[in-house]
Amino acid sequence: MSAPGGTGSRGGPKALARGAGVLYLLVAVSTVFAGVVNTHLLEPGDAAATADALRASAALSRVALVSELLGAVCFLLTSMVLHRLLRRTDRAAAAAMVVFVAVSVAMQCLNLVHRSAALTVATGRGHSGAPGPVGPDEQALLFAGMYQDGFLLSQTFFGLWLIPLGYLVARSGLFPKALGVLLVIGCAGHLTDVLTRLAAPGIGEAVSPFAMVPAAVAEISFIVWLLVKGARHREPEAPAADTAAPAERPSVPEP
Repeated sequence: MSAPGGTGSRGGPKALARGAGVLYLLVAVSTVFAGVVNTHLLEPGDAAATADALRASAALSRVALVSELLGAVCFLLTSMVLHRLLRRTDRAAAAAMVVFVAVSVAMQCLNLVHRSAALTVATGRGHSGAPGPVGPDEQALLFAGMYQDGFLLSQTFFGLWLIPLGYLVARSGLFPKALGVLLVIGCAGHLTDVLTRLAAPGIGEAVSPFAMVPAAVAEISFIVWLLVKGARHREPEAPAADTAAPAERPSVPEP
């Protein structure tokens, strides 16, 4: 039987790291898949083309919606597993990491309502008789645009969680310090992408591919390390040595 916290125990650092790696990989795959599908379905400024794309790919769109929802759940679970792995390093930083992820996941899940509404309106399943001068195609474009903006806002916290994570990775001794530095740089990439696209959409679209490179490199490197290497074995903390000298037994004079 392995010692508690050893590499062979179920809750040991290596097992926790690889579990987090599997979950993080699921987050990446499901989110990228949903993002690719959604990007190809939205035609900015063209309501008819967006509605036609949604109608033509309704089944694929629903799969993408479910995929993003599952990715959000896996993201929250990833942070919880990493919290258990890294909380001994700094409890406050580990808690902040989970809070950032929880906020991001909540925003992302609520934002999926816009994605679902765009599909519902475009396919005519409800809201087709909504009053007002805006037709169903325009409503579909509006909801699809709101979804894109909502996802961009949630990306803020998807980036911010990399700061406490990078700090914990660098300080824990379970991973190379360079990996922690890389994760913090990845946060800068996420925030640069969000801020430029919000403040100057034209410039942001051009900057986005370059801004997201460090984020992609950092997160892919971390996922690969978790899956392949796991985490270094952390020795159990030794009990504090008693520095006080033992009391001398009073000598008893021999009779």
